[in-house]
Amino acid sequence: MFIDKAKIFVKSGDGGDGAISFRREKYVALGGPDGGDGGNGGNVTLVADRNLTTLLDFTYRRKYVAESGQNGMGSKCYGKKGEDLYIKVPMGTVIRDTETNKIMVDLAHDGDSYTVAKGGKGGKGNFHFTTPTRQAPNFAEPGMPGEEREITLEIKLLADVGLLGFPNVGKSTLLSRVSKAKPKIANYHFTTLKPNLGVVKVEGVPAFVMADIPGIIEGASEGVGLGFDFLRHIERTRLLIHVVDISGIEGRDPIGDFKKINEELKNYNVKLWDRPQIVAANKSDMLYDEEVFENFKNELNKMGYDKIFKISAATNEGVSDLIKEAARILSTIPVKDLEIDPEEMYIEEDKKFTYDIRVEDGVYIIEGSFVDRLLRSVNVNDPDSLRYFHKVLKSKGIMDELKELGIEDGDLVRLNDFEFEFLL
Repeated sequence: MFIDKAKIFVKSGDGGDGAISFRREKYVALGGPDGGDGGNGGNVTLVADRNLTTLLDFTYRRKYVAESGQNGMGSKCYGKKGEDLYIKVPMGTVIRDTETNKIMVDLAHDGDSYTVAKGGKGGKGNFHFTTPTRQAPNFAEPGMPGEEREITLEIKLLADVGLLGFPNVGKSTLLSRVSKAKPKIANYHFTTLKPNLGVVKVEGVPAFVMADIPGIIEGASEGVGLGFDFLRHIERTRLLIHVVDISGIEGRDPIGDFKKINEELKNYNVKLWDRPQIVAANKSDMLYDEEVFENFKNELNKMGYDKIFKISAATNEGVSDLIKEAARILSTIPVKDLEIDPEEMYIEEDKKFTYDIRVEDGVYIIEGSFVDRLLRSVNVNDPDSLRYFHKVLKSKGIMDELKELGIEDGDLVRLNDFEFEFLL
């Protein structure tokens, strides 16, 4: 089964909490604090693997969570770092942030990797908070939470040559003739449902990968049929072979079909329309009027296409010359990574702890991730810890902001479930 798109949830490990500990050795005077730091959480990293071809595994497992860091311990022992989680994906996988639909990275080559969720930083133990006036701090720093997000994995095939054309024009037959690929072949009047890839090896010709691209029908650029789902598979191909049924036995107009397919490419992405094309006029074994091919060739010459081959995939007529010309053109086209519009790129924002202040019924309410983290690190029943709490509020500018909002002596300030009276 070929699965080329999947959504998964990833979460990096939380950082371990710093320890609150004091030395208790029998013969050590004035032992002091010795709480160690918490370990960092594990990262979630995606790695491109040439041995994978589909995203099938991600249909059975959609949640990936890295290991959290261990909490710090006494004797200044640091907590163990959480194990990083490595997720293997096929080469050619594009990673998108699902929320914004922006591209985070293109894992085009074997071994390419990208960290989609960074582990939370471990918190500092209480020995970090000693000062000349605070020699026994009874508080420590909590670990930072890990990052979590939903991402979309999307395969854009790594093929050198893409076969284009309406259904039933002979693309699958041609691919089976020049490679060991075994696509289903029959007189279908609907499109192939999945891309088929094959390695083309012809004597005297460097090997290359060819893909039978499904979904290209009239209206595909607007989502008709398989539409966008498979048009994207052409984006990596360096050369297109446009297969046209020249026989006319089904009443199709080869010139009209050729124009319609190219119009879909142009509407989808102008870079695809500008890509080099070889035209394969297929089913010539069933052509009874040679003038049909000559008229077809002349019309395409007028449109600027001069690489036109009369072939029969069923009998192998002209196929060798077609493949040799494809290999020759490929040798002149450098391999390039997928071109991504800068506006489509995801920009990582720095994670910051924030807060909001609002006044409700005379109470000054402070909320946000900054408040959650601060309260986790404070023991409100310990005088030293409480002094540290007020010092942080002052250093972060919260006290000044409260004054600007008109707070007065004795007014109540609430941070989650903790309340205190404001004193100027």
